[in-house]
Amino acid sequence: MSHGLMQLLDPEAIVLGSDASTNEEIIRILAGRLEALGYVKSSYADAVVRREMTIPTGLPLERADNVAVPHTDPEHVLKPGIAMGTLKRPVIFANMEDPDEKLPVGFVFLLAINDKDKQIEALQSVMATIQNPEALDGLRSARTLDDVRAVLG
Repeated sequence: MSHGLMQLLDPEAIVLGSDASTNEEIIRILAGRLEALGYVKSSYADAVVRREMTIPTGLPLERADNVAVPHTDPEHVLKPGIAMGTLKRPVIFANMEDPDEKLPVGFVFLLAINDKDKQIEALQSVMATIQNPEALDGLRSARTLDDVRAVLG
């Protein structure tokens, strides 16, 4: 099952089974990975957290563990990349379609995109994964990078 997403994910920016208890905490964990790997500026995490408060990114999937795709403006990005996190227990994100609705989120794909063409490619890869319940179930049970590679190709 290949969606090409693995090619956009830095293996060191994958966090499996995080204990994060808030959306801000998981955003900062993943943003910290991207910053340490040279993908984003130090301003990136704060910018993503601020944006999430006004333009939420929770996607309802009719699952107990929905998905969020936080991101921010290209000015905070040094080179394109994606960080991914799975959570031991879902954290609350606001629904992007109805910001008053709170969604339990178990998967976070943090986008660091500074090129419009790359953004479309990244979103298509993320959406292909999100729309595949088997892929999400595989990521839910993934314990190692090899498990993630087996799901995402």
